Amino acid sequence: MKFLSTLLFAGALLLPSTIQAKDVAGVMLEDSLTLNQQTLVLNGAGVRSKFFLDLYVGSLYVPTRLDNTAAVIAADNVAVKLNITSGMITAEKMINAINEGFDDATDGNTAAIQTQIDQFMALFSDEIIDGDQFTLLASKAAGVTAFKNGVAQATISGEDFRQALLNIWLGEEPAQKSLKKAMLGK
Repeated sequence: MKFLSTLLFAGALLLPSTIQAKDVAGVMLEDSLTLNQQTLVLNGAGVRSKFFLDLYVGSLYVPTRLDNTAAVIAADNVAVKLNITSGMITAEKMINAINEGFDDATDGNTAAIQTQIDQFMALFSDEIIDGDQFTLLASKAAGVTAFKNGVAQATISGEDFRQALLNIWLGEEPAQKSLKKAMLGK
Protein backbone atom coordinates (compact mmCIF):
# COMPACT_ATOMS: atom_id res chain seq x y z
CA MET A 1 0.00 0.00 0.00
CA LYS A 2 2.84 2.35 0.86
CA PHE A 3 4.40 1.64 -2.56
CA LEU A 4 1.12 2.50 -4.31
CA SER A 5 0.82 5.78 -2.37
CA THR A 6 4.40 6.69 -3.26
CA LEU A 7 3.78 5.85 -6.90
CA LEU A 8 0.60 7.97 -7.01
CA PHE A 9 2.40 10.87 -5.30
CA ALA A 10 5.30 10.68 -7.77
CA GLY A 11 2.84 10.59 -10.66
CA ALA A 12 1.05 13.65 -9.31
CA LEU A 13 4.36 15.54 -9.16
CA LEU A 14 5.09 14.69 -12.77
CA LEU A 15 1.61 15.50 -14.06
CA PRO A 16 2.00 19.30 -14.42
CA SER A 17 5.05 18.86 -16.62
CA THR A 18 3.12 16.62 -19.01
CA ILE A 19 0.13 18.89 -19.49
CA GLN A 20 0.33 20.15 -23.06
CA ALA A 21 -2.03 23.10 -23.05
CA LYS A 22 -2.72 26.47 -21.48
CA ASP A 23 -6.24 27.81 -21.00
CA VAL A 24 -6.77 31.44 -21.98
CA ALA A 25 -10.39 32.61 -21.76
CA GLY A 26 -11.63 29.08 -22.37
CA VAL A 27 -9.34 28.44 -25.35
CA MET A 28 -6.82 25.64 -24.90
CA LEU A 29 -3.46 26.62 -26.40
CA GLU A 30 -0.68 24.17 -27.10
CA ASP A 31 2.64 24.71 -25.30
CA SER A 32 4.32 24.29 -28.68
CA LEU A 33 3.48 23.73 -32.31
CA THR A 34 5.41 22.53 -35.31
CA LEU A 35 5.05 24.39 -38.60
CA ASN A 36 7.25 23.79 -41.65
CA GLN A 37 9.46 21.39 -39.68
CA GLN A 38 10.21 23.94 -36.93
CA THR A 39 8.96 23.70 -33.38
CA LEU A 40 7.81 26.99 -31.90
CA VAL A 41 6.96 27.48 -28.22
CA LEU A 42 4.14 29.49 -26.73
CA ASN A 43 5.58 32.86 -25.76
CA GLY A 44 2.39 34.39 -24.42
CA ALA A 45 -1.31 34.85 -25.09
CA GLY A 46 -4.12 37.22 -24.27
CA VAL A 47 -7.60 38.31 -25.22
CA ARG A 48 -8.51 40.93 -27.81
CA SER A 49 -11.65 42.66 -26.66
CA LYS A 50 -13.65 45.62 -27.81
CA PHE A 51 -16.55 47.28 -26.01
CA PHE A 52 -16.31 44.67 -23.22
CA LEU A 53 -16.74 41.82 -25.72
CA ASP A 54 -14.01 39.19 -26.10
CA LEU A 55 -13.32 38.79 -29.83
CA TYR A 56 -10.40 36.38 -30.02
CA VAL A 57 -7.48 34.90 -28.14
CA GLY A 58 -4.20 35.98 -29.70
CA SER A 59 -1.08 33.92 -29.03
CA LEU A 60 2.53 34.20 -30.10
CA TYR A 61 4.76 31.21 -30.83
CA VAL A 62 8.54 31.70 -31.14
CA PRO A 63 11.70 29.52 -31.40
CA THR A 64 12.74 30.50 -27.84
CA ARG A 65 11.14 32.84 -25.31
CA LEU A 66 11.34 36.47 -26.42
CA ASP A 67 10.19 39.52 -24.49
CA ASN A 68 10.34 42.39 -26.99
CA THR A 69 9.07 43.24 -30.45
CA ALA A 70 12.50 43.72 -32.00
CA ALA A 71 13.57 40.20 -31.00
CA VAL A 72 10.34 38.71 -32.38
CA ILE A 73 10.75 40.50 -35.71
CA ALA A 74 14.41 39.44 -35.88
CA ALA A 75 13.51 35.75 -35.39
CA ASP A 76 13.57 33.61 -38.53
CA ASN A 77 10.16 32.05 -37.81
CA VAL A 78 7.35 33.09 -35.50
CA ALA A 79 3.63 32.46 -35.53
CA VAL A 80 0.63 34.46 -34.43
CA LYS A 81 -2.46 32.41 -33.71
CA LEU A 82 -5.95 33.92 -33.52
CA ASN A 83 -8.68 31.79 -31.95
CA ILE A 84 -12.03 33.41 -32.67
CA THR A 85 -14.22 33.46 -29.54
CA SER A 86 -17.12 35.61 -30.69
CA GLY A 87 -19.85 35.18 -33.26
CA MET A 88 -19.77 38.97 -33.59
CA ILE A 89 -16.69 38.77 -35.81
CA THR A 90 -17.61 38.73 -39.47
CA ALA A 91 -15.35 38.62 -42.51
CA GLU A 92 -16.10 42.30 -43.13
CA LYS A 93 -15.25 43.30 -39.55
CA MET A 94 -12.05 41.24 -39.65
CA ILE A 95 -10.98 42.85 -42.93
CA ASN A 96 -11.68 46.34 -41.56
CA ALA A 97 -9.76 45.62 -38.33
CA ILE A 98 -6.76 44.18 -40.16
CA ASN A 99 -6.69 47.07 -42.64
CA GLU A 100 -6.71 49.45 -39.68
CA GLY A 101 -3.93 47.38 -38.10
CA PHE A 102 -1.76 47.64 -41.23
CA ASP A 103 -2.41 51.38 -41.33
CA ASP A 104 -1.30 51.72 -37.68
CA ALA A 105 1.67 49.37 -38.16
CA THR A 106 3.03 51.38 -41.10
CA ASP A 107 2.12 54.90 -39.92
CA GLY A 108 -0.31 55.06 -42.84
CA ASN A 109 2.31 54.13 -45.44
CA THR A 110 0.79 50.95 -46.85
CA ALA A 111 1.40 51.72 -50.55
CA ALA A 112 4.61 49.66 -50.74
CA ILE A 113 2.86 46.52 -49.44
CA GLN A 114 -0.68 47.12 -50.72
CA THR A 115 -0.51 44.18 -53.17
CA GLN A 116 0.41 41.81 -50.31
CA ILE A 117 -2.27 43.34 -48.07
CA ASP A 118 -4.87 42.72 -50.79
CA GLN A 119 -3.72 39.09 -51.11
CA PHE A 120 -3.91 38.70 -47.35
CA MET A 121 -7.39 40.21 -47.14
CA ALA A 122 -8.67 37.65 -49.63
CA LEU A 123 -8.03 35.02 -46.95
CA PHE A 124 -10.85 36.53 -44.87
CA SER A 125 -13.51 36.55 -47.59
CA ASP A 126 -15.13 33.32 -46.35
CA GLU A 127 -17.49 33.33 -43.40
CA ILE A 128 -15.80 33.52 -40.01
CA ILE A 129 -17.46 31.73 -37.11
CA ASP A 130 -16.88 31.34 -33.40
CA GLY A 131 -14.23 28.63 -33.00
CA ASP A 132 -12.33 29.39 -36.22
CA GLN A 133 -8.58 29.48 -35.84
CA PHE A 134 -6.13 31.48 -37.94
CA THR A 135 -2.41 30.75 -37.69
CA LEU A 136 -0.01 33.14 -39.38
CA LEU A 137 3.49 31.70 -39.77
CA ALA A 138 5.84 34.62 -40.39
CA SER A 139 9.05 33.32 -41.94
CA LYS A 140 11.94 35.50 -43.08
CA ALA A 141 12.74 32.94 -45.79
CA ALA A 142 9.25 32.15 -47.13
CA GLY A 143 7.00 35.06 -46.13
CA VAL A 144 3.71 34.71 -44.28
CA THR A 145 1.84 31.43 -44.60
CA ALA A 146 -1.75 31.72 -43.44
CA PHE A 147 -3.63 28.71 -42.09
CA LYS A 148 -7.36 28.57 -41.37
CA ASN A 149 -8.41 25.79 -39.04
CA GLY A 150 -5.11 24.01 -39.69
CA VAL A 151 -5.28 24.14 -43.50
CA ALA A 152 -2.71 26.24 -45.37
CA GLN A 153 -4.46 28.92 -47.42
CA ALA A 154 -1.66 30.91 -49.05
CA THR A 155 1.87 32.21 -48.62
CA ILE A 156 2.49 35.91 -49.11
CA SER A 157 6.09 36.98 -49.61
CA GLY A 158 7.81 40.21 -48.68
CA GLU A 159 9.84 41.14 -45.60
CA ASP A 160 8.15 44.54 -45.25
CA PHE A 161 4.77 42.82 -45.29
CA ARG A 162 5.91 40.23 -42.71
CA GLN A 163 7.13 42.95 -40.35
CA ALA A 164 3.99 45.07 -40.80
CA LEU A 165 1.80 42.04 -40.05
CA LEU A 166 3.66 41.28 -36.82
CA ASN A 167 3.47 44.94 -35.84
CA ILE A 168 -0.33 44.79 -35.96
CA TRP A 169 -0.14 43.00 -32.59
CA LEU A 170 3.37 43.88 -31.39
CA GLY A 171 4.17 47.34 -32.80
CA GLU A 172 4.09 50.84 -31.35
CA GLU A 173 0.32 51.09 -32.02
CA PRO A 174 -0.83 47.52 -31.45
CA ALA A 175 -4.38 46.27 -31.87
CA GLN A 176 -4.58 46.29 -28.07
CA LYS A 177 -1.79 47.15 -25.63
CA SER A 178 -2.78 44.53 -23.07
CA LEU A 179 -2.79 41.85 -25.78
CA LYS A 180 0.71 42.89 -26.91
CA LYS A 181 1.96 42.70 -23.34
CA ALA A 182 0.40 39.26 -22.87
CA MET A 183 1.80 37.93 -26.18
CA LEU A 184 5.27 39.09 -25.12
CA GLY A 185 4.83 37.15 -21.89
CA LYS A 186 4.83 40.17 -19.60
